[in-house]
Amino acid sequence: MPGIDECLLHAMRLPGVRGAALVDWTSGLALGTVGDAAGADHETAATETAELARMAAEHPTFAPAADDDPAGRAGSGAGSAKTPPIEDLVVTTRTCYHVLRFVETSFDSSVLLHLWLDRVEGNLALARLRMRDLTERLVLE
Repeated sequence: MPGIDECLLHAMRLPGVRGAALVDWTSGLALGTVGDAAGADHETAATETAELARMAAEHPTFAPAADDDPAGRAGSGAGSAKTPPIEDLVVTTRTCYHVLRFVETSFDSSVLLHLWLDRVEGNLALARLRMRDLTERLVLE
C-alpha cells in the first residue's frame, strides 16, 4: 500500500500528467506535491483547490443529504468525520483538466488527490480510473 510520495509518483506515470498534489481540503495545505504547479506555486494551487472542494462538498446541490444518496453514504461539509458524498470533481479549461479525487480515510476524510493533466496528451477516463485505484490503496499516517 503506497504512502503519499509513492502515490504521487504513480500518478505522474499517467499520460499527460503535468503535476499532482495531495491536499487537505479543509485547511488548504499541500501534504505532498510532485511535478509542475497548476498556477503560480504548489501552495497557492493547494489553497485554491481546497476552496473548490469545500464549495462542492458543502452545498446541497452537489452533495445531497444522506437520505438522498442512493449509495447510503453520509456526511457532507467541512469538519464532517464522514467522507463527502462527492467522489471527484473535473474542471476543464482550454488547455488542461484538473481532476480532484476525494480520499476516504479512517480518520476525518479531509484529503483529496489533485491531478493536473494536459488536455491534448492526457486521458481523462484513464486518469479517473487510476486515481480511484490509487486513493483506495493510499495509506496516510
